[in-house]
Amino acid sequence: MLNTFKIGHYTDKKNGTGCTVILPPKNNVCSAMAMGASPGTREYALLQPDKKIESINALVLTGGSAFGLNAVTGIVDELEARKEGYQTPFGIVPIVPAAVIFDLNIGNGKVRPGEHEGKMALQNCRFNNLVSGNIGAGTGATVGKWAGLENAMKGGLGMAQVEHGNLKACAVLVVNSVGDILDTQNKIISGAQKSGKFIAEDNPEKRWVEPVLGLAENTVLCAILTNASLTKQQAHYLAGRAHFGISKRIVPSHTSYDGDVAFVISSKEVETNIDTLSAITIEAVEQAILNAIKNTENLFGVPGS
Repeated sequence: MLNTFKIGHYTDKKNGTGCTVILPPKNNVCSAMAMGASPGTREYALLQPDKKIESINALVLTGGSAFGLNAVTGIVDELEARKEGYQTPFGIVPIVPAAVIFDLNIGNGKVRPGEHEGKMALQNCRFNNLVSGNIGAGTGATVGKWAGLENAMKGGLGMAQVEHGNLKACAVLVVNSVGDILDTQNKIISGAQKSGKFIAEDNPEKRWVEPVLGLAENTVLCAILTNASLTKQQAHYLAGRAHFGISKRIVPSHTSYDGDVAFVISSKEVETNIDTLSAITIEAVEQAILNAIKNTENLFGVPGS
């Protein structure tokens, strides 16, 4: 799918933030579902299956919490200049949904992606962009914050593609969770740790206490890019299924302290049944989470994997 969708990043490791832009092909179908209780989004309502608009011109995943939504303005302006957007009798209106993570608790929280940074990410968009780790919207991501930021580890951005015949599902994940990250054997590979030992390793029930943090300081963002031919209703259904992959690899997930959002963008090329597509989508999400963690590096004293 990454030879059909372009991806670009703006990365600010000096301040610990960044943003990511996904450019889909024209005439796509897009929907989204938020399951965390504290999401930060733009144009989310427009993506619901009962709303008129089906296609988008770009998708933005960004750091900076609500401030980071300013990055979208630069992207919208640039797309308008390129004459890309929804045509109205009075001009073109680019459709650019976005979602944010909270990364103000790492690096310099006063520096957030804005119009200029959004334009830079857009200009960096290219096919087959496979870079993962401390990049783009994942630059300031952290995981395992249920025991406090001082015991957290580095999160990041990860990608993975799963295929079944001609059918493809590519997952782009920004992993910034209150929960720990588990491998496919349900062993902790990143998360709350102290003195080199995972805190919940011997007793998972320790995670059941109220997290040592403030509201909305976590979020996992997910973008599913698929060549399946989907209606908007089916794309919305698939966005819900993508959250299953999040809950399998991140524990706990979808809490009142998370703002987890999943987007689905279909290029409408291959006919399939929704159950097959759901299966490979969940697998792609799981792999993308693990790839994000595998490629993290230490930043501001927060250890990578």
